[in-house]
Amino acid sequence: MADRDYLDWPFLEPRHRTLALELDAWAEEHLQDAHGSDVDAACRALVSRLGSGGWLRHAVGGTAGATAEIDSRAICLIRETLARHAGLADFAFAMQGLGSGAISLFGSAQQQDAWLPRVGSGEAIAAFALSEPQAGSDVAAMQCAARLDGDAYVLDGEKTWISNGGIADFYVVFARTGNGGGEGGRGSRGISAFIVEAGAPGFHIAERIDVIAPHPLARLRFEGCRVPLTNRIGDEGQGFKVAMATLDVFRTSVAAASLGFARRALDEALRRARERAMFGKTLADFQLTQAKLAQMATGIDAAALLTYRAAWMQDVGKAQGKRVTKEAAMAKLTATETAQQVIDAAVQMFGGQGVVSGETVETLYREIRALRIYEGASEVQLLIIARELLAREES
Repeated sequence: MADRDYLDWPFLEPRHRTLALELDAWAEEHLQDAHGSDVDAACRALVSRLGSGGWLRHAVGGTAGATAEIDSRAICLIRETLARHAGLADFAFAMQGLGSGAISLFGSAQQQDAWLPRVGSGEAIAAFALSEPQAGSDVAAMQCAARLDGDAYVLDGEKTWISNGGIADFYVVFARTGNGGGEGGRGSRGISAFIVEAGAPGFHIAERIDVIAPHPLARLRFEGCRVPLTNRIGDEGQGFKVAMATLDVFRTSVAAASLGFARRALDEALRRARERAMFGKTLADFQLTQAKLAQMATGIDAAALLTYRAAWMQDVGKAQGKRVTKEAAMAKLTATETAQQVIDAAVQMFGGQGVVSGETVETLYREIRALRIYEGASEVQLLIIARELLAREES
């Protein structure tokens, strides 16, 4: 790794530095074969491996977690480190956290006891089911519905772009219950959150989806799917709050994963620049190359400062009940867009070799692209930042 200086920044504590260094050493030994032709099997194996290594305990809160409350700086460092080694390992860790995050933050004691120890040990795979065919960034347009019937809710509708779809043991599903949403229950206040187990009657994997950076992904269908009342997370109509609070915690970690990809690209670019012979010199001897490397490194540090500021604010602001919506959006926007630019520059330095399938920078080029879309596209982050600024001015 070219640069570890950021581990000494004041946003981080000595325990965070120790965590990052220990994980880096573990990853060197255990993630050499992280990717395989069977993506489902590889992902299951990684969840098990991360669980037995004790790393997944950082993705959950409560008594099953490494800390009582999720440590945002820890999950950011873990995601950054894993992404630098293997994108699928980062995915496996992140989805255990995001998929169970609603339970960590809002789940009852019974729900936490039932699921979080299994998620933290890697015995159960989690998924977060929010997006729909016509309700991605616009969560208030959600149509998947849940109606109360005796001691259970009955779910009908679809979810799509669901990571871990097809391999998860349970899904945190958001559906419209029509409570407090105005006419017809529409709007963000008419949404509730539920735990749906993979084998629940009426729940189907409607379609598996292939993407440029392979990972388990699916479209889900609910047809008269009965979910016990005890599986509702929080109060009825509280689902939008549950979803947004979960995303606030893990959105910053998307920025951290982007940093991991970008740092690996910079490492590869530095190596290539030193080794590639050109016109009797090396690529590193040319000022154009030096300028590009300087831009890449500066962009990474700028993004990292925003990322670890947001994670630090998330951790220190918990006691005061403060949200870091604007700061998390700034971090995700800057880190994902910067990482795309850094990786593109690295591919350019590799020339034709940079677009050969399986080359590290080619893999990074495919892996970074989705991060500019999921958990809020870059355009949505701009809207969030502007909305927060305007709201602050009005108050």
